[in-house]
Amino acid sequence: MENFKIIGISTETTNQNNQAASDLGKLWQQFYLEEIFNKIPNKESNDIYAVYTDYESDYTGKYTAIIGQRVSTLNIIPDGLVGREITNEKLLKYKAKGEMPQAVVAIWKEIWEDNIALYRTYNADFEVYSERSQQGADSEVEIYLGVRK
Repeated sequence: MENFKIIGISTETTNQNNQAASDLGKLWQQFYLEEIFNKIPNKESNDIYAVYTDYESDYTGKYTAIIGQRVSTLNIIPDGLVGREITNEKLLKYKAKGEMPQAVVAIWKEIWEDNIALYRTYNADFEVYSERSQQGADSEVEIYLGVRK
């Protein structure tokens, strides 16, 4: 699970001044309104991934957010979409449970408040939205942080 390829849409954002909340909301809206999931070739599953990468520094700096799906190859990347290979040597797994996106936001706040930042690689972190993420108050989303060995 540490290494995979993704195709989707992206934006550069920051957690400063609630910018990410606005930018990510728009990115998710674009993903569904433009039915990006129907434009992604060579999908490995229907799970949707939110990947955070290209960190300028740490969670307080700029980074790139990609919303897309895992693919078997990056040989075909449709116009307007981005393709990336995501690599991590080791991941730390969290599980957000409850109404989305509030449950995911709450877990990220816990992560930022903990001293886990000392162990993060800031290479790539991601969330996995499977069928279980669409269950209202019983929803679950897995969150993975890239960490040092």
